[in-house]
This record gives sequence, C-alpha cells and structure tokens, in this order.
Amino acid sequence: MSAVLNHPHTETATTIEVRPLAGRIGAVIHGVRLSGQLAPATFAAIHQALLKHKVIFFHGQQHLDDAAQQAFASLWGDVVAHPTVPSRNGTQILELDSNHGGRANSWHTDVTFDADYPKVSVLRGVTIPESGGDTVWANTATAYDELPEELKALADKLWAVHSNDYDYAATRVEPDDAGAKHYREVFRARLIEAQHPLVRVHPETGERTLIAGHFIKRLVGYNTHDSDRLFEVFQHHITRLENTVRWQWTTGDVAIWDNRATQHYAINDYGHQHRVVRRVTVRGEVPVSVDGRRSFAVGSNTQPAHTA
Repeated sequence: MSAVLNHPHTETATTIEVRPLAGRIGAVIHGVRLSGQLAPATFAAIHQALLKHKVIFFHGQQHLDDAAQQAFASLWGDVVAHPTVPSRNGTQILELDSNHGGRANSWHTDVTFDADYPKVSVLRGVTIPESGGDTVWANTATAYDELPEELKALADKLWAVHSNDYDYAATRVEPDDAGAKHYREVFRARLIEAQHPLVRVHPETGERTLIAGHFIKRLVGYNTHDSDRLFEVFQHHITRLENTVRWQWTTGDVAIWDNRATQHYAINDYGHQHRVVRRVTVRGEVPVSVDGRRSFAVGSNTQPAHTA
C-alpha cells in the first residue's frame, strides 16, 4: 500500500521544475511546497527525480517544522529513528548540532552498520553559518560504472563488515572537544555491526552501487593492510570530484538523497559559527549482492533486519 494513502487530504498536483546541478549527480527542484499531503502525482515526480539524480534540493521550505518534516518523510516509507542517538522529543528526528558534536565531516552512507540501513534521508537546514558548512554528495552508481572491468569483477565478490565503532580520529586534523567526544560516546553506546556486499543491486533502478564509506571496519577475508588498501581504491573512485555535487545551504533548504546510491560529507570549515540540521531517515531494504546473497547483522547486534 502506498504511503501516500496514509494522508487522505492531499493537495492538488503541481508541475515541478527539475534543474540538474552537476554532470553526474544532484538537481534542484522548483515549484513545490513540501508537506505530508503532496498530491500523488507530485510525489511520484519527485520520487523519479531522486532515482535519476540521487540527491535533490529544495529552497524556501521554512514552513516545515519537525512534525511536518517527518510527515513528508513518511511519504517515502516507514520513518525510523537513529539506533543509538536519541531523537528530538516526540519525533524520530536526529538533530546534528555543531555545538554538541554534530559535525559529520567524513565520507559515509547513513547507518550502514545496520543490515537494513535507510533508503532515503531528508535533511532540513535550521541554523546555517554565514559562511562555510556546505555538504558534498557522491554518486556510488556512476563510481561502480566507471571502474575498470577487472576492478568490477573483484568488487562484485567482496564483502565488508560495517560498524558504528569506527575510528573517529583517523581523518581528524583538530583535537576533539568535549561535546564531540560525548556525541561519539552516545553514538557507540551499543555496538552494531552488519556485513554487506561491496556491490549491491539497487532495488528500484537495478543499478549496481558501491557500499563503502567510513563505517567499513574491514573487508572479509583480508588482513588489515590489504583491506585498508583495497578500501582506499574503491573509496577514491566514489569521491572523485567529477562524481560529486556540493550544496551551499541557506536556512529552510531541504536535501533528500537516495542513501542506497550515495555517500556524503559535511564540510567542517565554519569554525565556531553555529550549524544545526535535522534529519529524518526512512527504513531501507536489506541489500542484495550481484549473486543474490543478502546482508546480515553480525557481532552483538541481535536485532533482526526487516525485509522489504
């Protein structure tokens, strides 16, 4: 049953304008006021734009509050809270506040330490610095497509363990403050790990996409040195500048990305300026490898994955 049917008072369908931002990923959509009551035809057009462009952006959505953001996100499926970080009161929204450690400045796909990690993320700009604080997204489908055939063949066979207990300090050039340390302690309060194929088949488009990013702990069957080197090879292909789009936030902007086909990086270049964004995620499908095997939970994560 379509999630749109959960919102009986739908609005009249409107024509939207989709303007690509970069050659391989990203588009700005004009002509729509986001809400949980979008007309099915309008939502369908937005959905198709997301599948094509991987991340889509909307200006001027200041009317959204927490409840309205979550209602809109529910059109995409079941909204899920972060598995370890507490949500905002009465919602399933994750707040990323720069004053309390919320600076996600390393390349990642959201929550890949879960076996059924989110399929869609909806992010709203609440407090935006006067300068800096952009976010960059990368297309993991075109990254796979452009691999040499020999690397594709290798990638198709690889599996990796993803964990929320990753090395936070590995890419940091500045010392952690108390707020960041506390946030990471909460983030790692319960160990959660999953094993995913490096290459998954996208359940809607059929594309092959790479599942990588900073939650990878190790590649299965390889020692640490070889695992790290192989990870660097594939991660480099994902984050090449030609494969990315950069968004300069203003208050009231909304970004929506296909978490099955992207990575992202929040640039931490705004010093002591305040930055707050709020994210809602939608439950995803358990990834399926090119040979039909499914991801699964490992380690002390005893909660079963949901099937789609």
